[in-house]
Amino acid sequence: MAERTKAPGLLARLRQRHEWLDRLIRAANRYQSQYGDYYAAAITYFSVLALVPLLMIAFAIAGFVLGGNPDLLAQLRNSITTAVPNPAMSQMLNNVVDQAIGQAGAVGIIGLVAALYSGLSWMTNLREALTALWTQEPEQQPVLRKYVSDLLSLIGLGLAMGISFGISAVGGGVGRMLLELAGIDDTPFARAGLQVLATLLSLAASWLVFLWILARLPRKPVSLRSAVWGALFGAVGFEILKQVGVFYLNSVTGSPAAAAFGPILGLLVFSYLTSRFILFVTAWTASAPENQERAVPSPPEPAVIRPVVQTRGRTGPAATASLFGLGVLAGLAWRRRR
Repeated sequence: MAERTKAPGLLARLRQRHEWLDRLIRAANRYQSQYGDYYAAAITYFSVLALVPLLMIAFAIAGFVLGGNPDLLAQLRNSITTAVPNPAMSQMLNNVVDQAIGQAGAVGIIGLVAALYSGLSWMTNLREALTALWTQEPEQQPVLRKYVSDLLSLIGLGLAMGISFGISAVGGGVGRMLLELAGIDDTPFARAGLQVLATLLSLAASWLVFLWILARLPRKPVSLRSAVWGALFGAVGFEILKQVGVFYLNSVTGSPAAAAFGPILGLLVFSYLTSRFILFVTAWTASAPENQERAVPSPPEPAVIRPVVQTRGRTGPAATASLFGLGVLAGLAWRRRR
């Protein structure tokens, strides 16, 4: 009796029916197989370590550049500090930013070296994680070349984040100014419009940052076209993560441990969730059909031609007697014919 084939399970049938579900599961498998949680933990550590020095350097520079425009500087600071979903964390970042702006001239060489060291360590771990999630083969590079590449990537990411936050800050300020000029800034319609505008600008800013992270930070940069939809998925998901994080971080920061460690505990948790989300978005983007690496069949092994020479052994006694008998019979037959 023929063996009956096993019917596919419910999950297998759902994966065959829904492409989006199959892609999510493939992304989760890729995330786990490439040790995404371990990379996220390393990125979180260096994120917390590098946050304060990098913020102080960035806003010390912004304080010099935007010293004559305090309103724009305040909007830029507000767009950054409101990116975290917890009031205590926002207050902590505000204090860091105020200190950086107030002591812009005292940051000095020591602060620059600290920001450079911590920032490079953070960027190195982030790039290694993204490269692993894209399943790219690591290339052996000289140490100096690798650090220079990571430094340029850090500067590029900083510029991308600066542009994105600048778009959010300037766009919100321009919209508010236009409504004030029209005299409808206090109407419910204007407030709703500003809220929608702020959300769209925040999505655009997040999309730009995710696009740069997905396409340019892996060791082997991928095309922007391959990362467009992944960046959109990341931008929308990050906004949802911030809203969910409000409730989660409020419960974390309200625990007894938060009383001992303060808002740094919430910052640590939020950094870890964000790191895991960034790596999962990378796995999801790399799992797209157009980004799948097609396996190249290995060439066949070279054919080896070995000539075989067979040598016959000596003729045995039986064969000799047979040949002699045949010769005698042939001779007798020939004589009779004559």
